[in-house]
Amino acid sequence: MAQHKFADYHADKGDSGAAAVSSGSPVGVDGVDADADALSRIQIKPVNDEDDTSVIITFNQDVSWFIVVLTFVASISGFMFGYDTGYISSALVSMGTDLDNRLLTYGDKEIITAATSLGALLSSIVAGTCADIWGRKPCIMFSNLLFVVGAALQVSAHTFWQMAAGRLVMGFGVGIGSLISPLFIGEIAPKMIRGRLVVINSLCLTGGQLIAYGCGAGLDKVHNGWRILVGLSLIPTCVQFGCFCFLPDTPRYYVMKGQLDKAAKVLAKSYNNAPEELIQQKIIELNTLNRVIPGNSVGKRVINTIKEIHTVPSNFRALILGCAMQGIQQFCGWNSLMYFSGTIFETVGFKNSTAVSIVVAGTNFIFTLVAFFAIDRIGRRVILLIGLPGMCVSLVVCAIAFHYMGVRFEGGGNAVIEHGGFSAWGIVVILSIIMYAAFYALGIGTVPWQQSELFPQAVRGIGTSFSTATNWAGSMVIASTFLTMLQNITPTGTFALFAALSFVSFLFIYFCYPELSGLELEEVQMILKDGFNIKASQRLAKKRKQQMANQKDAIHDDKLQGYNKNKPSDELMEG
Repeated sequence: MAQHKFADYHADKGDSGAAAVSSGSPVGVDGVDADADALSRIQIKPVNDEDDTSVIITFNQDVSWFIVVLTFVASISGFMFGYDTGYISSALVSMGTDLDNRLLTYGDKEIITAATSLGALLSSIVAGTCADIWGRKPCIMFSNLLFVVGAALQVSAHTFWQMAAGRLVMGFGVGIGSLISPLFIGEIAPKMIRGRLVVINSLCLTGGQLIAYGCGAGLDKVHNGWRILVGLSLIPTCVQFGCFCFLPDTPRYYVMKGQLDKAAKVLAKSYNNAPEELIQQKIIELNTLNRVIPGNSVGKRVINTIKEIHTVPSNFRALILGCAMQGIQQFCGWNSLMYFSGTIFETVGFKNSTAVSIVVAGTNFIFTLVAFFAIDRIGRRVILLIGLPGMCVSLVVCAIAFHYMGVRFEGGGNAVIEHGGFSAWGIVVILSIIMYAAFYALGIGTVPWQQSELFPQAVRGIGTSFSTATNWAGSMVIASTFLTMLQNITPTGTFALFAALSFVSFLFIYFCYPELSGLELEEVQMILKDGFNIKASQRLAKKRKQQMANQKDAIHDDKLQGYNKNKPSDELMEG
């Protein structure tokens, strides 16, 4: 079999043929954004990419139910993430004097809510490195054990500090699961459906929120109903743990550890009736890209990995994008609504605030489903540029409504409303929050979890750790300050701040976030090598979509064999 060769760029020269740039160091794309003519001649070839073979396998064979099962089992972590976010809103409203025989203050509620974010922040910092050392599957199973311990502490809590401790331990599990679940899915998914399979994790997350609100509404009048609500979280945890006892890790992890036979077995199950030679080709490609960070100990390798992600330009730009996206997701205020929606809706005059929260969570779920179908077809960048302006407008309307309602929060957890009771402005608040939920789910609620596609394998664990840690740091800040902001800068000021942050985020996406849908992982690194190269990424993504459409047409016309002889990565298959 022929040795793989790097050929990073291909410059078309009219009808006279093509000149391939050979494989020393990769060639940059200087001047791409400034020179449209030069840009039209640039084509980054998907050579030596980890997905070359998976493209052929997927179009020649049906993707098996094995991949679907692995995806849904891994996505249970997303479900538990969402359920945790959703149940605490209902629990804070219904627990009354069950803790320390007193009502909780705003400060108490913020600590209980933020404890999970703190735990998730701490665990997510090391989760990526642990996944590289011990495996994706064992780390997810360990997160299940942390969920069980955390839930047990909360269910049996009769003091404020035990409840906070239980939330902290559960947070450790949430942080691990929220990082490794999309990483696991991204590593088993073929390129052309990777975006949608990772969105299944987000879909389970929003589904968890919706179910938590539904259960919270049903248990609202039940004595100690909030304890039952917390205890229900044990069911998906135990299901995931039991399923992973019989399922494998990702092929990529097995290749990292030199267990090529195990990797081949997983790939053979993942693609129906795939020829053995194609499976072996995939193993060779994965092994070729399995560059090990130097170091004679785990600690030294971690330090060298951190150095590499900060000193290699493409890695550092990927880190900026990953962390920025996760930060935007939090600082635009969504989780503040999830954590405290019951408190907000009670304030504006809705007696059954949990039922209203179900409508918001349902909207989030429905539009995450829309994102599932749109993310690979329309593209990551486009849905972000649609979603963020919609969020901004929704938050501005919400701020205006709060202003005319005259709502202000005082110390001790009391809300004062000048125009009390159910009102037209209260309806405006609800509708604007529903609209905000729709635009959030469509874009920034979904795209950041595609973070693993930004990083090459050598730094993917630490890169996704830093990005996820940014998410949870933002979540902790928002959860621990939201009610205080409502009190000190008023609801109008709070939602206006979130609107301003959404607008700044829109500008960041417009100028810095390239289009990555349909690109090979090697191509992402080339795009980020000497800048963010927005125009180059858009043209390349469009070209890849056209190639994929042509490939599908070739299958329908029974011309797959002829097409494969002309595909850009065909030189990799010779030998």
